Amino acid sequence: MKVEKIGRATLYLGDCRDVLPTLGKVDAVVTDPPYGIGVDVAMAKQSGTKYGNAAAAKRQYDATGWDCAPPSHETIAAVVAAGRWSIIFGGNYFGLPASRCWLVWDKENGSNAFADAELAWTNLDKPVRVKRHMWNGMIRKGHEERSEHPTQKPLGVMQWAIDQIPDAATILDPFMGSGTTGVAAVQMGRDFIGIEREPKYFDIACRRIEDAQRQGDMFIDRTA
Repeated sequence: MKVEKIGRATLYLGDCRDVLPTLGKVDAVVTDPPYGIGVDVAMAKQSGTKYGNAAAAKRQYDATGWDCAPPSHETIAAVVAAGRWSIIFGGNYFGLPASRCWLVWDKENGSNAFADAELAWTNLDKPVRVKRHMWNGMIRKGHEERSEHPTQKPLGVMQWAIDQIPDAATILDPFMGSGTTGVAAVQMGRDFIGIEREPKYFDIACRRIEDAQRQGDMFIDRTA
C-alpha cells in the first residue's frame, strides 16, 4: 500500500477492502464503484482501430478486468458503513436497501443506445434530486476536460453530488479512479480521502488533485 498526502487530500494506492478498516468513520462517502459490466474491455475493443491494434487499446484503457464483476455485498456494506452519509453511483447494481433520495443524473444524450441517465443511491433524508448535465461522447456541457478513465464522471456532476451534503467536511471515495471526486472536494473546500487499486489511475488522480489543490478553492457554478 502506498499513501500520498496532497494538501487537503490523502490518497491510498491499494484495495479498499484492506484500507477501509484502517480509517475512522468520515462525514460522507461519495463514490462510483465498478458496475461489473465490462466497460474496460468494451472500450478497449471499440478503440482497437484508433490505437492501431488491440494490445495498444488494452494498454490505453487498462482492460485488466477491473470491471468484470461488481463489488461484493460485503464490500458495498463496508463502504456505506464508512460514512455517516453515502452517495453510491450505480446503486441500482448493488442490491442496496430502499431509499427516499436517489440522485438522478440526466445525461441529455439524445436518442441513442446509451443510458439516458445514471442513478446514485443515497441514505439522505430528502426527496429525489435530478441533475441535467450533457455527456454524450464528445458533446459535453461547458468545457469539460477529456476523460482519462472509461467511466469518468463530469466534474460538475460530482460537485452537485457533494453539494447534497453541505455539512460534510471530509469526503471519502473508496473507488477513486482518476480522481474526479477528489478534484471536486478540494475545490469545494472539503478534506478528501481517496482509494484506488489501479496504479495508472492512482497516478492520474494524484496529478489532477495536485493541480486542483494548487489552484485553491474556486467559484463553483452549482446551477442545474
